[in-house]
Amino acid sequence: MGDRNYRQIITDVIERISHDTKPEIEKDNKIIHFSEVARCLRRSYFDRVEPVEQKGLRFSDLFRELIRKMPYGSIQGEFTLDNIKLKIFADMIVDDVVIIFRPVAKPPEKLIPSDALYLNACLWILKKTDGLVLYLAENGDEISFSLIRDNKMFEESIRRVKILNSLLEEKKIPVIEPSLECSTCQYYEKCYLKEKKPVSFSIESLLGFKEQEE
Repeated sequence: MGDRNYRQIITDVIERISHDTKPEIEKDNKIIHFSEVARCLRRSYFDRVEPVEQKGLRFSDLFRELIRKMPYGSIQGEFTLDNIKLKIFADMIVDDVVIIFRPVAKPPEKLIPSDALYLNACLWILKKTDGLVLYLAENGDEISFSLIRDNKMFEESIRRVKILNSLLEEKKIPVIEPSLECSTCQYYEKCYLKEKKPVSFSIESLLGFKEQEE
């Protein structure tokens, strides 16, 4: 292989792709991207107020951003709530069915709550009835879950939009919402090394999903 440092070349390419596909952080508190409320509100708050650079994007994040840049891919929708503009992206729409792609380490046994929340909002904002989340596992396996538009779930989405907007305006840090993303979050130490109070709920419980037993 000679004297060339191929590991460094690969690292540089990955960093370049990460930079080119990294989503921009919204500065206007009156504009909320739905991906911010489908996940932990605390993480979304820190991204805007006290951002910490994440060391590269995970493959799932890279895949999601690349899909959105494809000409046949992402479809953007907007929803106005009082003076708040809510933005959302669907990866694809085929035969009036909204499709969301999610790369995962292994296929989940059921629809992940944050993905259900996101897909349901897509259905309402894009005025569609049926949706599908397609999980693509690292070993090549895939599994899909369908969802029919649900009004109660969308009401919860709107509630979270209002909460995030209010906390951003008041510069108040949201409570901890434990999720599967905590271990890879760049703000982990802000939540679990300084917080002493026990947490008795999660995003799953807030949305009415039973937490999966290990």
